[in-house]
Amino acid sequence: MSFDISHVLNEWPYQPGDIQVRRFKGKDGCEKIQLRVDVGLLQMNGQGRPDGKRPFGHESLLEHHQARLERHRKAHGGEEAGFKLTAEDCAKLQQEAIQYYHRYICLFQLKDFAGVIRDTERNLEVFRFVKKHADSDELAWMLQQFTPQLLMMQVRAQGALALEDKNYVEALDLIKTGLEEIREFYRQQARQDLVEHGSEISFLENWLQEIQAKRPLSEEEKLELALNEAVGREDYEKAAEVRDALRNLKQSSSSS
Repeated sequence: MSFDISHVLNEWPYQPGDIQVRRFKGKDGCEKIQLRVDVGLLQMNGQGRPDGKRPFGHESLLEHHQARLERHRKAHGGEEAGFKLTAEDCAKLQQEAIQYYHRYICLFQLKDFAGVIRDTERNLEVFRFVKKHADSDELAWMLQQFTPQLLMMQVRAQGALALEDKNYVEALDLIKTGLEEIREFYRQQARQDLVEHGSEISFLENWLQEIQAKRPLSEEEKLELALNEAVGREDYEKAAEVRDALRNLKQSSSSS
């Protein structure tokens, strides 16, 4: 058996600065995703745990520890007190979360936004679980520190799905909600300097402005713009017509 993959790398040259991803079905019939990196390839499964392993018979380490917690509850009358994640547990959960991070970055590049939402939500569940059960705040922070990046990627995927359906209002609402969640995270960490100027905040604010500038105007917005233009020209007859049309539109909207 030859372990040399030079021919594969030669057929798919690395491009610095580009995220190069491809998706295919493996010999085992399962979907695979490959990421081209400068020194080779990173390959992962498209479903389940990215490396294909089933730790302790579970789909992931998260599910293994959730099962441990459930056994602890049953043994202690439903109580969670005394259940802790050790430093080794947290480190391994972090390593596993990095696998899902690599995959959702690839899925975003492939425009599989539903897959990005699935994997980011999964990692957020890990973060919440570790925060609640880690043996110390320092261990919990190992994962918590990546929350803003994770929320940003989830919002990007959610917003992209809304834009595919030309639902600009929903996309704008999702971005605004995501911005507030990230800001609240920074407030809780007493990082006021990042509330307005964090990299994730800046990216989402720029995206928000871009969508607002490009989205089609609603009928109400078109009439309001026409009204302002008519008043600016001192064309009061036209302004009265537009004002009546705007009033009728609002009444129709409120009664429907």
